[in-house]
Amino acid sequence: MAEIQFITHYTDRYSYPDSARMALEGGCRWIQLRMKDTPVADIEPVALEVQALCRQYQATFIIDDHVELVQRVHADGVHLGKTDMPVADARRLLGKDYLIGGTANTFQDVLMHYEAGADYIGCGPFRYTTTKKNLSPILGLEGYGRIVRQMQEADIRLPIVAIGGITVEDIPGIMQTGVSGIALSGTVLRAENPVDEMRRIINQIRE
Repeated sequence: MAEIQFITHYTDRYSYPDSARMALEGGCRWIQLRMKDTPVADIEPVALEVQALCRQYQATFIIDDHVELVQRVHADGVHLGKTDMPVADARRLLGKDYLIGGTANTFQDVLMHYEAGADYIGCGPFRYTTTKKNLSPILGLEGYGRIVRQMQEADIRLPIVAIGGITVEDIPGIMQTGVSGIALSGTVLRAENPVDEMRRIINQIRE
């Protein structure tokens, strides 16, 4: 499981493939293609382009929401939000050869995904973020610490990745809560040089 995951985001400056390429050039090795409210027919060509970039950099390629598309293009896995296909259904369709991540905001969410066969948890939001609609309650450092402790008490050993409005300055404190990694999007793309920003973040994590 990569300590830094990058969630693609379309901006006035960068396309989805642009954002993925810059994250990869900066050293990130886990890319999640998220294209909310976009028809699958429009996502597929972008997915193939981003997948080719991931293969070039030997990075993990995850598609948000669309289980059938994951199968069709042979992505590495799928990430499922709270209103997407249940993890258990996705596992029945995908079998054991694909990674499945599930979005969680509470320990109960984590437990449900664990019992359904998820490989990792995307847990958030840390704070308010403009890159996602219909946000769940904000967790903050206290929320992450509480969920990690509950997981330990229940002997649930799943990677848990913090996501949602995270800045570079937040990373040390979040990692101290016991989470496995950080997922980023806007904080990288808003930087003057996203490639250098990703390098700086990865170096900070490894120190």
